[in-house]
Amino acid sequence: MTLFPEDVAASQLQLADPAAWPTAPGWRPLVDAFFKSPDGARLLACLSERLAAGAVIFPPQPLRALELTPPETVRLVILGQDPYHGRGQAEGLAFSVAPGVPAPPSLRNMFKELQRDLGLAFPPFPAPGGSLTAWAKSGVLLLNTCLTVEEGRSHSHHAVGWEALTDALIRHVSQQARPVVFMLWGAPARTKRSLVDEGRHLVLVANHPSPLSAARPPIPFLGCGHFSQAQAWIQARGDLTLLYQTRAGTANPETLA
Repeated sequence: MTLFPEDVAASQLQLADPAAWPTAPGWRPLVDAFFKSPDGARLLACLSERLAAGAVIFPPQPLRALELTPPETVRLVILGQDPYHGRGQAEGLAFSVAPGVPAPPSLRNMFKELQRDLGLAFPPFPAPGGSLTAWAKSGVLLLNTCLTVEEGRSHSHHAVGWEALTDALIRHVSQQARPVVFMLWGAPARTKRSLVDEGRHLVLVANHPSPLSAARPPIPFLGCGHFSQAQAWIQARGDLTLLYQTRAGTANPETLA
């Protein structure tokens, strides 16, 4: 994929300024409290230092998942590791890529499992594309444990402060009255399990869908059956809206949730 200069600038973080990162109102008190905390100040200082040193950081809007998915709408949380570290890929939603960008291998494995588990062919696979924005707008919180990354350096912003915020976000969702499904994919995501009240919510764990781990033990992602388990669990609690609907033989992202 060829990016023009203006596209390159738009695809990366420009300033370490949370005032420029919109969120839904329901998240705002939690987010504001975080950035006023020592962890939040340390994170912003780190981001500013790396930007000043010329680092290319993705995505341009680290809190976009919180903008598109208000806490009161969350029915499903998909938790990954950190954003894609290639130019033009990360759009602030876990596993999602900007419209028109070919689906990366992890996302292709998600589509493969969706098709295997529920018999649904997903429109962006295998053709180019893989934006999950429609999922986010319909109650699927697409969150990573760490919300920024440097170009070509997976997990490069681990332990700089984001984990304190994502811990708080997971706790907040867990404390809400509505039962929620948590899909925790990969070792960093599984560390969040203790933050969830499993007496009220369903927690599903598996390896990360990356080709490096998707088919490996101890919990292979391919074949995990998370999509059908989530659908059945939510329907058993009286919500008869299908998580994954079909139209003309394909999965319809507009009606995912």
